[in-house]
Amino acid sequence: MRSVLYAVVLLAWSLAGCSAHRSDLEIPDREAIYDRPLAEMWPEVQGYFTRNQLPFREDKGSMVLQTEWRQEFGGSKISGFFHRYMVVGRRETPTSSKLQIFRITKSSNKTLSPAGRQLDWSPSRHLMRSSETDAAPTSGGSEPLTTAEDWEEVIDAPRGENLFIESAQGQRDLLMEWRVFREVAPLLAKEENAPKPVQVAKAPNAKEAPSQISMECGLPIIGLGKQAKPGAVLMLGELHGTREVPRFVAQTSCQSTVAGIPVTVGLELPLENQGRVDAFLDSQGGEEDWQKLMESPFWRSPYPDGRGSEAMANMLEQLRQLRSRGLDVEVVVFDHPKANGQQREDAMAATLIHQVESAPQRFYVVLSGNIHSRTKKGLPWNKQHRPMGLLLKEKLENVVALDMAYDTGTAWICSVDSKGVRDRLDCGVREAKGKDNGERYFVHTWDSANSEGYHGVFYVGAVNASAPAIRVGERGPGKEGSKKPFAVEAETLASFR
Repeated sequence: MRSVLYAVVLLAWSLAGCSAHRSDLEIPDREAIYDRPLAEMWPEVQGYFTRNQLPFREDKGSMVLQTEWRQEFGGSKISGFFHRYMVVGRRETPTSSKLQIFRITKSSNKTLSPAGRQLDWSPSRHLMRSSETDAAPTSGGSEPLTTAEDWEEVIDAPRGENLFIESAQGQRDLLMEWRVFREVAPLLAKEENAPKPVQVAKAPNAKEAPSQISMECGLPIIGLGKQAKPGAVLMLGELHGTREVPRFVAQTSCQSTVAGIPVTVGLELPLENQGRVDAFLDSQGGEEDWQKLMESPFWRSPYPDGRGSEAMANMLEQLRQLRSRGLDVEVVVFDHPKANGQQREDAMAATLIHQVESAPQRFYVVLSGNIHSRTKKGLPWNKQHRPMGLLLKEKLENVVALDMAYDTGTAWICSVDSKGVRDRLDCGVREAKGKDNGERYFVHTWDSANSEGYHGVFYVGAVNASAPAIRVGERGPGKEGSKKPFAVEAETLASFR
């Protein structure tokens, strides 16, 4: 009888959310219910995390476990974000149960930090037992630790060299709950022909690839599952010079490849940088590899407009990390800076069309300024202008253009010189006014395109400016005390702030 009930549950799930099961990216809208008592279900849940090499600690007898901290993108030194799962078993009925899985995200920067929050999460944070002092226990000079939550934060803090945690988020992860269910429920029902776990998109030349659950890709992006598919082109029209957009692209790439879809990222970098980018992605990411990438004049432009930001360079490192783990991630650059106006749009579109037609089985994530990604003719100053997005839409079958949505913050922007000097740009940190739509990254499409040819938006939360990459290019991501081959250029860029 239980096997029949399990089959009914699984059938209902496949009918209600077949696209989610097919792409493994669509976030479910309901809980997964196990047709077993909690005491029978829990050992298989423990086995799931053990098999997938996610170390955990458990509160014995309470059906609660928490995994150890992991960094995004395979442990990139510059990711700055740590994740773990809190897994709670719940009794649904005497004969059924469910899991609630919460993803805890912490950041070493202030991206997630509420205003005024200044908690010291460094490893040197000193704990004083009440037996050692007449005063209440403290955290190295901060306020006394008076609650259980205070102690829990200290005990569970991520450990690592020079780690300073500024902020945190906790979100329920329904996608993870269903991933566990699809593997554990058939084991409980003793199904002989249970569906196999989703396989990641393995790079053609990779000897091996990680399991789906062993990769940390960050909190699932809401709405991504409807867009990520072989042959699709997702154009992202951005405001250059933020930390958040490159992270959105890196997370999109990671989540899609882990769901079995090979990804090509298109970047608005000069075409002559393709060889350097390819070499870097295939490298070990050492200091010499980093310097070879940064030797291009593009990264040392006297007018760094945000495309050559630290966050963009770090994104290449994150994509390199995914590639080094055996995931099928590629990067194509498509800008033709020597062309102007319509000729430039035509050239950029031709480069991307050739790429898509050459490998139609891939998912293309194309990042550009939000003028190029429009899919309708005309600009306020040129009614005949045909943007790159329009040209792609005319030639390719599955093209979706999304405009950037964000909460108020800052961005590194180049604008007309504030002192009125002709033919000169003024580059630096500027306020970027947006609208608060919460903390989660999401993709949202409308019923029809708007007047600019956008089909929807991609939302990245509050934005933070990212300075030119030449500052990290002197040493490479996560490096200290390296050589400084670009000191002169760095001083020049500093004068623009």
